[in-house]
Amino acid sequence: MLTTRVIVIAKSCPSRSEPGTSTITDPPNCAAILTNRSLQFKEDPDAWLMVDDILSRATYEQTKCLHPPWSSHGTSVKARIRNFVVQYILQCSNSEEALKTHRTLLNKLNLVLVSVLKQEWPHNWPTFINEIISACHSSLSVCENNMIILRLLSEEVFDYSAEQMTSTKTRNLKTTMCAEFSQIFQLCQEILNSADQPSLIKATLETLLRFCNWIPLGYIFETPLIETLRTRFLEVPEFRNITLQCLTEIGGLQTGGPGQMNSYDEQLVKMFTEVLTSISNIIPLDMDLKTTYPQSNSRDQEFIQNLALFLCNFYGMHLPLIENLPNRDFLTHGHFYLIRISQIDDREIFKICLDYWLKLVQELYEEMQSLPISDMTSMSLNVMGGGGAPNPALLTNYPLRKHKYNEVLSNLRVVMIEKMVRPEEVLIVENEEGEIVREFVKETDTVQLYKTIRECLVYLTHLNVIDTEQIMTEKLARQVDGSEWSWHNCNVLCWAIGSISLAMNEETEKRFLVTVIKDLLGLTEMKRGKDNKAVVASNIMYIVGQYPRFLKAHWKFLKTVDMACDTFIKIAKQCRRHFVALQPSENEPFIEEIIRNLGKITCDLTPQQVHTFYEACGYMVAAQGNRNQQERLLSELMAIPNAAWDEIIKQATINPAILQDADTIKIIGNIMKTNVSACSSIGPYFFPQIGRLYNDMLQMYAATSQLISEAVAREGEIATKMPKVRGLRTIKKEILKLIETFVDKAEDLQAVRTQMVPQLLDSVLVDYSRNVAGARDAEVLKAMTAMITKLSHLMEDQVPVIMENVFECTLDMINKDFSEFPEHRVEFFNLLRAINLHCFPALLKLDNRQFKFVIDSCLWASKHDNRDVETAGLNMCLELINNIAEKTDVQTSNAFFNQFFITILQDVFFVLTDQDHKAGFKTQSMLLMRLFYFISPADATQPKIQGPIYQPDQAQPGTSNREFLGNFVSTLLQNAFGNLTP
Repeated sequence: MLTTRVIVIAKSCPSRSEPGTSTITDPPNCAAILTNRSLQFKEDPDAWLMVDDILSRATYEQTKCLHPPWSSHGTSVKARIRNFVVQYILQCSNSEEALKTHRTLLNKLNLVLVSVLKQEWPHNWPTFINEIISACHSSLSVCENNMIILRLLSEEVFDYSAEQMTSTKTRNLKTTMCAEFSQIFQLCQEILNSADQPSLIKATLETLLRFCNWIPLGYIFETPLIETLRTRFLEVPEFRNITLQCLTEIGGLQTGGPGQMNSYDEQLVKMFTEVLTSISNIIPLDMDLKTTYPQSNSRDQEFIQNLALFLCNFYGMHLPLIENLPNRDFLTHGHFYLIRISQIDDREIFKICLDYWLKLVQELYEEMQSLPISDMTSMSLNVMGGGGAPNPALLTNYPLRKHKYNEVLSNLRVVMIEKMVRPEEVLIVENEEGEIVREFVKETDTVQLYKTIRECLVYLTHLNVIDTEQIMTEKLARQVDGSEWSWHNCNVLCWAIGSISLAMNEETEKRFLVTVIKDLLGLTEMKRGKDNKAVVASNIMYIVGQYPRFLKAHWKFLKTVDMACDTFIKIAKQCRRHFVALQPSENEPFIEEIIRNLGKITCDLTPQQVHTFYEACGYMVAAQGNRNQQERLLSELMAIPNAAWDEIIKQATINPAILQDADTIKIIGNIMKTNVSACSSIGPYFFPQIGRLYNDMLQMYAATSQLISEAVAREGEIATKMPKVRGLRTIKKEILKLIETFVDKAEDLQAVRTQMVPQLLDSVLVDYSRNVAGARDAEVLKAMTAMITKLSHLMEDQVPVIMENVFECTLDMINKDFSEFPEHRVEFFNLLRAINLHCFPALLKLDNRQFKFVIDSCLWASKHDNRDVETAGLNMCLELINNIAEKTDVQTSNAFFNQFFITILQDVFFVLTDQDHKAGFKTQSMLLMRLFYFISPADATQPKIQGPIYQPDQAQPGTSNREFLGNFVSTLLQNAFGNLTP
């Protein structure tokens, strides 16, 4: 019977050379057959008895790669399997030809052997190291494959063990491997000293690389290993990359401080100086790597990256050793290599160098700041006039480390300026109305890179402000004379100038900016072509927008220069009070002039620019301290959109069909967006405006919803994707967003509750529940969440009506799968969590059916593959059980935990042991801890749960919760993981 089953599996996918087997050997058919048969094979408890026949007789390679569970076998079977795997590996690697032919299978077999070792070694297989070392002497090919096995074992034990094995198991394996390492090291030395087969040498070096970070330091520093690596392999093209990686790993080791027994400072210095000498034979110090790198092959490019890692790693760990050498060349030459490498147009290589450069300049800056307080104060008073970088001339008499790096740092300033990236990432996207708009992205790789370069450049400015100013001024002069002119170079330089705002003292900054702006204005006049002028003009306003201190002292500059809306809003945030205050020699505050000319200013702007402009003006209106003046400014600011709104309301009253006109729909949407933008910056002072629009807005909400429903009735649910309906839905969303924005910033919460909430719920909730799924807006859920979060207990009496209208209909939208309506999912669970946090008593008033739905939803969310949904579900579950335990009477608490404790416990263990949900481990653990704490507090206080957590048929009457919980969890884990023992 065993033989029959072996033949069925082994011959399911015969060789392509066999006649008459075209359909069976076709890859899709073969894969399907293999999948079915392999499932049957894995379920067979005697499957391992067939392995030798399958591996020896199967002709389809993938048939040989099955993975039945190890723990299900007895000791004798495990021994047979282990011996078979070893013999089969030896058979497949007994010659060079076999090694190449069976490479794929060998890779799998090696992994299988390492998996077996993790289970059996050392307790059941204490002779493994001796056996593998002995086998290495049988042939070079076996030796090469054994090196790969040792590398994989090292990786599993020392690199990947955290999530694969228990800490005790990992500790035992590490201890054993260290104790038996001398034999392995002796083998490695023997190969490196005498072998001449490239593949064996490379496999040994790759294995050694994995050893370097954990083996006892004596093997590295008290043997000829480093010398062997440097003299025999570093300058050989075939081996220099892996060799330099080994030296990098060694250079990053923590060896102890001077005077300690385990300190190897002398050996480290010798290694670094000799390696750097060897590097100079490969790459001359004066080589232009920026030009050479793109023309190099991939191996040489990899070497450049490895060199960057070596230098950054060594300097990062042992820089003082090199700084204190009598010969400064090794310090400066190594750093000039990093300067050359930093100039290469490769972002990943640059980021490697940048991390080190930031660490270096930060240390040099902190040393400068550690000078005696009296000295620093004297510098500030004499030179800086109120903060900023000191004059470097005053620092020359102090024994600072930075003096050793003057030339390096000057070159580094040039690199950082030339490598500056765009301060903000702007995506061009299509909005719901089909318009192309800009969207700012807050966190991207480019934004993070900008922040790091900016930080580095600010430190460099503090270390020598005069050199920074001189370099920037000279590069600007080369823009003017045309020798370095390009849009890219101009942008990069101006981004760099803008990045060091406030790093200079006020007088230096004023002189520097006057020079910069004068040169850029001259460049604008000089350049021909609209595009060239636009590039320079935008950079002028970018720089000005970065220096609010300069703007406040030169107010008239704002009135004479056109600027982009993005710059205007940045300035409005920084200088808001100056816009509403009367400035010297002015007849009125600048805000008055802006609002008076509002129509002229905005007439040529795109809708998105208009929204940005209104948000900027909103910051100024909010800064007006006189309430009457503020309300007047608000009324005048909103006069244009209000006039358009009033006209549409008037026409719609006479002819409701106007709301179906595409242009009208777009205008209403933009009016709402303008209000949202203004409200976001004006905040609670927006109340007069929202009060003016509120009733008409809700009527507009109902009217547009009716139009959407009619379209869906005519066209079906596909209507929700049509442009006109999308426009109508935008109106609804923006109305909700305006209300949400105002509520979030409101201060008079009672007024919001009485004057806004009732009408809003009447208009929105019934509409939401009656709409088809595709026409329901997630913004409704978001608005309800904002209301409950802000108004808290004031909304308790409204929770039942909210739940009645949104709970089940939304749940029905999202419980079919894990993917449809993603926004509704996130907002639905955010709403439930907000109710639990802010209106908990209302949750307890739900009927049993609804309450159970809430708990089930919460647990279902914790298993979701959407991270936001999973987080909301876990947090709500944790907050809910805390509320039940802390804020309810004993009867309510006992009833809740009697019904739900075990359900929650099982679901927490489900996600806790699922690798797909390991991101939620912290909250899962906290949830589990609280459940255990409620049963048996470690602080010896009274348990929170007084009644039984089990049903009558689950335990004997009188069984304590602690005893039941211990037995239940033990049984649960043993059933789920058969390899566990009590």
